[in-house]
Amino acid sequence: MSEKPILGVIGGSGLYRFGALKDVETLEVDTPFGPPSSPIVLGTLEGKRIAFLARHGLGHFILPSEVNYRANIYALKQLGVEYVVGVSACGSLRDDYRPGHFVVPDQLFDFTRSRQRSFFGEGLVAHIGVADPFCPNLSGLLYRAATSSGATVHHGGTFITIEGPRFSTRAESNLYRAWGMSIIGMTTCPEAFLAREAELCYAVLAHVTDYDVWHTSEEPVSVEMVIRTLSENVQAAQEVIRHLVGLLDGVRTCECPQALSKALITAPERIPPETRRKLSLLVDKYLPS
Repeated sequence: MSEKPILGVIGGSGLYRFGALKDVETLEVDTPFGPPSSPIVLGTLEGKRIAFLARHGLGHFILPSEVNYRANIYALKQLGVEYVVGVSACGSLRDDYRPGHFVVPDQLFDFTRSRQRSFFGEGLVAHIGVADPFCPNLSGLLYRAATSSGATVHHGGTFITIEGPRFSTRAESNLYRAWGMSIIGMTTCPEAFLAREAELCYAVLAHVTDYDVWHTSEEPVSVEMVIRTLSENVQAAQEVIRHLVGLLDGVRTCECPQALSKALITAPERIPPETRRKLSLLVDKYLPS
């Protein structure tokens, strides 16, 4: 690999199958947290290298709760990625966020139960700040890119992540609406929090595929419905990514690159050597040599 990719895209495997992608290569990557969900596909788009990772594996065989989120984010960090976009299917909990639309959310509610949520532990404690869980700068550029591509896109809203793999009951869906949630999915947590721990800029391009199950005049969500809408939106998502790459200049003025600067609390001499080695990519710049 001659040039580090500026952008990592985590989503369905169909995203990187478009003609504008040049000089394609596939990398098998390993991390201290095991292998990522799939080999990483690298290619050149708008003159810049980008990396694609299939979140659920090639052929979609990994449940949302089984995704190795730590390995996925760590693998992109190892490759030198600085910006990450998670492309995710979601259900809408609002009338105005309609199936076929895109949403770039600005808030996140973690309602998962059974996932590894942090790189830290095993003798090294960090408390990362995630009051604003998505990078505002990257989210703004992503919204601009989606608008420029001609997509119908909404900027803002709270994305609730549920455990899955089942869809919601009507009671649950109506409760999430009462809480003020905007869209619902199964994979953005802990992906967003791990990206912040890795000091990456992270934003989400959410495809609205359905109205979950709360909308009494619409058909309840089903796998067939999700796949149909996603298939229709793949080309639109590719155009958004193409426009976004053209906007990225590699100059990060947000707080994401220093997210760990005030998060590490363990005295350096108390960190086990094996943990220090495991997390060296993330923490070495903040610890004495």
